[in-house]
Formats: sequence, structure tokens, C-alpha cells
Amino acid sequence: MTVNLNPYLGFRDQAREALDFYHSVFGGELKVGTFGEMMPTADPADADKVMHGQIEGEHGVVLMASDAPTGMEGPTVSNISVSLSGDDEAFLTRCWNGLAEGANVIEPLTKAPWGDTFGMLTDRFGITWLVNVSGVAA
Repeated sequence: MTVNLNPYLGFRDQAREALDFYHSVFGGELKVGTFGEMMPTADPADADKVMHGQIEGEHGVVLMASDAPTGMEGPTVSNISVSLSGDDEAFLTRCWNGLAEGANVIEPLTKAPWGDTFGMLTDRFGITWLVNVSGVAA
């Protein structure tokens, strides 16, 4: 038996743009279903909005996102951050560099007091990311 806890990002109407961006960062396979495709009785104004999108990226990275349909309250500011960590320095650095495009870098990806390499940013979609590369030699 397995259990997974995966980030599911909510947007008003930017899910497709965000999923395309994250797909460019994490690679792998992107699947997107719109309200029009998955729920034909949905409001026609929502037909092209993302009802469910999912990236199955490299190294088991799974990220999901959707748009809020008409009549549902859209997301506002969240206090949740997404943490990406491991010991594959090349992959995590590549992810950091991708996420940093158009981002507000809060803490650059540098050697941290606890010995790992750590960085923190808020990406162009307002999502805060923490990237931690463990076991990086000095």
C-alpha cells in the first residue's frame, strides 16, 4: 500500500498557463482536462478552463492544478508553500532556475547554516517554493 500527498494548486483562470510553465520546469507528462471536456453541463463560460491538470514529472514529482469555475470563490493569498527537496543537486538546481524565471527570490539558492543548499522564492503565479538540496559538499 502507498499513500501520496501532492500539491494541488488553485487558480481563477491561470491553471493552463501555470501547468505549461511547471511542465517546462519538472518535465514528464502533462495531462489537462477542461470543464467542457470533463463536464459538458458546466457553464459555457468555463468550457476552456482547467477542471483538472496533472504533471507527472521527473523523480516522481506530481503537481496538480485547476481553475475555479464561475460561481465558485476563487483562490486568494495562501500561506502554504511548496517544498521541493532531495539530494539530486543537478535536478533541483535546474528546477530552481526554472521556477526563478519571473519570480521574486526571497532567499537565493545558497549554502544554508544547516549544511544543505537552500533557496526560497515566490514564482510568477504567486506560489512560494522552498528548494533544499541535502548533502551538498562545501
